[in-house]
Amino acid sequence: MARTPASGIQHHLRAGDYEADIAGVGATLRSLTHAGRDLIVPFAADEVRPAHRGATLAPWPNRVVDGAYSFGGRDFQLPLTEPARSHALHGLATWQHFRAIDEGADHVTLEAVIEPQTAYPWRLVVRTRFALSADGLTQTVTVENVSDAPAPWGTAPHPYLVAGDGPLDQWVLELPAERVLAVTDDRLIPTELRDVAADDPARFDFRVPRTIGDAEIDHAYTGLVRDGDGCATVRVTTVHGTGVLMQWGVECPWVQVHTADRPVAAENRLGLAVEPMTCAPDAFNASRYDYDAGLIVLEPAQRASASWRIAAIV
Repeated sequence: MARTPASGIQHHLRAGDYEADIAGVGATLRSLTHAGRDLIVPFAADEVRPAHRGATLAPWPNRVVDGAYSFGGRDFQLPLTEPARSHALHGLATWQHFRAIDEGADHVTLEAVIEPQTAYPWRLVVRTRFALSADGLTQTVTVENVSDAPAPWGTAPHPYLVAGDGPLDQWVLELPAERVLAVTDDRLIPTELRDVAADDPARFDFRVPRTIGDAEIDHAYTGLVRDGDGCATVRVTTVHGTGVLMQWGVECPWVQVHTADRPVAAENRLGLAVEPMTCAPDAFNASRYDYDAGLIVLEPAQRASASWRIAAIV
């Protein structure tokens, strides 16, 4: 029997100048290129995925503070998967095997079941479709609650976008968001929503495209400015104007942006994480905050979906 690569069963997609590789572990976007140019930070098929690079996040994105939350009159304690900050990070599906239930030259649909467990006692069927076209790569995540009680839910992707050659500091970012979620410096615990121009606009306000420079960002944004179709678009380009965009609809009112600052030089600021989210960080504890965290509560047999697109800027 053929050996399965460390990142899981591989699915190679091609359409025109686009190619993508999807890994079965965590329904991970492992690579995406246009005419041979990387649009995301890739990794090797037989490599254990670096952190959450390209993973599908479910049944929550971002952090549950202290891994603790209450729902339906019960208290729950999740495993602390971000031990340095003592949080539960990026859900339960990121290391699960997703099996292919439909596959073609330019698309694949993967499925996994989140089984009931002590800290999350609901059964969810999660399907995600990756499809290439002349418009780039579109990922759609669909969930169905097949348990007999309401369940809290959220999802997001975790790609690190690459504008092109040159360091991230020289890339130009366009981020059409009016508010940023302030967090504590040490543990990134949400505190309050602020206008992007109110506190350190050089770090947070990219409504007018400009170079990222030395800004260090690991924050959630909302108040997204959308086009006539309800889409928000983040663009990352080189000084020459080429690069990559990410676009999503109203089902994701939040987006996490992270400049991928790492203590190891070889891993530092390799790409810009752009994570459209159906809910805010720590949404499982939405009642703590004075803003709408966007938590979705799935009733039994209810479905929900969200999608996003990554495309080259040429």
